[in-house]
Amino acid sequence: MQLAFDERGDVTIVRVQEAKLTYPVLSSFFSDVRQRVEGGARKLVIDLSAVSYLDSASIGCLMDVHRLLQEKGGALRLSGLQPRVETMISMTGVHKIIDLHRDEQEALHAFGVRRGGRADA
Repeated sequence: MQLAFDERGDVTIVRVQEAKLTYPVLSSFFSDVRQRVEGGARKLVIDLSAVSYLDSASIGCLMDVHRLLQEKGGALRLSGLQPRVETMISMTGVHKIIDLHRDEQEALHAFGVRRGGRADA
């Protein structure tokens, strides 16, 4: 599972660098993300711009990440959804639970992070 992590202010960005987010890689994906949350990350943006396909197990995994963050007082936002991925997420109703954003910058802005990487006071 290819992931890249970045920090902008108090927001952790998880960039999925795989074309398919499917069951075979979910254990690794969830483990890596959970490790960040256990390490203190509370605001997470998962950038899915490289992902052209995800399955129902992946949607369940994103919900698990959402619940994990909620339990710790945090929040999850998804960004960069390709049309096929956005359709899958919308069909399952996840878009009513997890905020979706056009791109990473929009998701960061929703968390109060300005372009320079600082959080708004």
